[in-house]
Amino acid sequence: MSMSRPTFRFATALTAAALVLTACGAQDDPEQTRDAAQESASPDHEPAEAQETAAEAESDKAALEDFPVTVDTPAGEVTIDARPERIVSLSPAATEILFAIGAGDQVVAVDDYSNYPPEAPTTDLSGYDPNVEAIVGYEPDLVVIAYDPNELVASLTALDIPVVINPAPVDVESGYDDMAVLGLATGQVDEAAAAISQMRSEMEEGLAAAPTDAQIRVYHELDDTFFSASSHSYIGSVYAAMGAVNIADDADPDQTGYPQLTEEAIIAADPQLIIIPSDVSYTAEDVAARPGWSEVSAVKNGNIIVVDSDISSRWGPRLPQLVDLVADALTSVAVPAGR
Repeated sequence: MSMSRPTFRFATALTAAALVLTACGAQDDPEQTRDAAQESASPDHEPAEAQETAAEAESDKAALEDFPVTVDTPAGEVTIDARPERIVSLSPAATEILFAIGAGDQVVAVDDYSNYPPEAPTTDLSGYDPNVEAIVGYEPDLVVIAYDPNELVASLTALDIPVVINPAPVDVESGYDDMAVLGLATGQVDEAAAAISQMRSEMEEGLAAAPTDAQIRVYHELDDTFFSASSHSYIGSVYAAMGAVNIADDADPDQTGYPQLTEEAIIAADPQLIIIPSDVSYTAEDVAARPGWSEVSAVKNGNIIVVDSDISSRWGPRLPQLVDLVADALTSVAVPAGR
């Protein structure tokens, strides 16, 4: 069994410390100092960098031996024969996850909407209207997509290129499952588990900070035609976990996750917190100035917040940032300043 990287670094640090103590104790004895130097330079006492490189190589070897693997996707089971080294991601959410689970070095191209992390190799590839020839030009051994436009899966499968569909999750737990699938598909199982564990911890901390007993009415607006995110969307499930009452739920009997509301219904529901994405062409002030909205509680009390569109529309490791922001906003509604 190979030693994990954190343990290896700790062991290396202990070895280095022992050598320093040996050298210090022998500084009055030139021969002892020379012997210690020779011993530290021997093959059994490799530099920390060399030992770490060896540990990484051992870890990579173990990952390679884990293949082939078979993963479940919405299009059925997909078998990946060897650890992919040339991944093309046509999903911004998947791109963020791939880098978060340690597979960033395996990614050779991402779609034109994959703008995070900064080191992601963004191209003009489209995830909405994919060009098979352009994708194949990157010689991928794995393609990750959010859904299957234009029968892309069939086209790439016919070319013996495995495709994993990583769909938008319906709730937080299914989001963790999606991360685990990508960890298995890329040979980054341990790294994915660590990323999921860290994200769980951050999410739990953020959710715990929310006033879950306050039952605050929330309206998450997606655009100025009043499409919204109900509790049946993954972001809506986050609000539900915070104890919020989502005013879009009554308009979503089919549980689509993203119903369209009417302006009259929004005003009648009287949301106490309004959330709008950063990529819309209007501001919180514009929302407050809408005719008939002046008596809405969120407008009267200045509780309209703008959230990062990318984070609020994608499942990924940055979601805890949104949770912290909304938890603070809910707390401000529940306990106004000065109370």
